[in-house]
Amino acid sequence: MAEVTDADFGAEVLASDLPVLVEFTADWCPPCRQMGPVLSSVASEEGDRLKVVQLDVDTNPETTNAYKVLSMPTFMVFRNGEPVKAMVGARPKRRLLEELSDVL
Repeated sequence: MAEVTDADFGAEVLASDLPVLVEFTADWCPPCRQMGPVLSSVASEEGDRLKVVQLDVDTNPETTNAYKVLSMPTFMVFRNGEPVKAMVGARPKRRLLEELSDVL
């Protein structure tokens, strides 16, 4: 799964032709680590319709603050450069896909 930073967030997320699911994550966050395999699976299954990336909140404070992310993991879906959906907390793959169905 791709990682994005403050420096390339605009190009990788905001300018993407596909909707982008961004996981705002941290190394110290157990639920974030739990979501790693789930997100990798979603990325491989939905790669033609959805781009999945991670952003480390500790090393990328500008983007984290710009979107007012306070809890990890926070998931945001961006379409056409705008956030269109936000979700907080770990969840099973099936639930995540159900929650994403309206933005895919």
